[in-house]
Amino acid sequence: MALKPEPTAPFHSVQYALRVLETISRHTGGVTDVQIARESGMSPGQLAHMLSMLRHEGYVDQLSDGAYVVGASLLLLGSGSDRDQALHDKLQLTLDQLRDSVGAAVYISRYIDGEVKILHYADGPTAPKVNEWAEFRRTAHASAVGKCLLAQLDHDDRREHLSRHKTARLTSRTITNEKILFHKLDSQPPTVPVLDLQEYAVGTVCAAVPITAGATVGCLALSMPLENAHRLRQAADTLNRRAAPVLLSLAI
Repeated sequence: MALKPEPTAPFHSVQYALRVLETISRHTGGVTDVQIARESGMSPGQLAHMLSMLRHEGYVDQLSDGAYVVGASLLLLGSGSDRDQALHDKLQLTLDQLRDSVGAAVYISRYIDGEVKILHYADGPTAPKVNEWAEFRRTAHASAVGKCLLAQLDHDDRREHLSRHKTARLTSRTITNEKILFHKLDSQPPTVPVLDLQEYAVGTVCAAVPITAGATVGCLALSMPLENAHRLRQAADTLNRRAAPVLLSLAI
């Protein structure tokens, strides 16, 4: 499977975050932001934003003298028999917080062995998840999740996927013409959320942003009932801004 070459903004953020965490980990007694900037190569402005995010996620702590040390979340995710459960719990907490922030159900999906798979999600009474009335793996051409994943593949891999899963019409808004679909995917800016405006299901709108790292194709998505469609753009922008912490939880 070949990926399109352009990296996404969340991926860049995670690269920097891991660099900062590596720097802090090397200084067990604490390290100043000046030293972190020097060793990580980040500007003061970039670093301030990154440290704020890492503190919020519990990956770093700040001592009374201003120095930074490894936080409780990162220590919990260290080696040990409980690592897998700790990773799962941290990721679920991050998704729950994101669900509450955007006011919508949120999902993590990946393209694995040629198929669309929803791996994690967070929903609730006021943020219902999508009713999977047609299998997600068969309807990538219609959903925000599927289109976001397909947009990260090259032309041949998209063609191969659609040779196995035909572009069936699910609603009057579903794109079934492969040429039109590919044109929309190719013209989709990597830093702009992919939208599904009742293409998968009548009464539901969705958005998705890529969270690609290395050879892994993935995305972070949200869904909401049509009556909340007036909030979709703002929620999608929030989803885009908050993608880095989710990707970081997957990368550590």
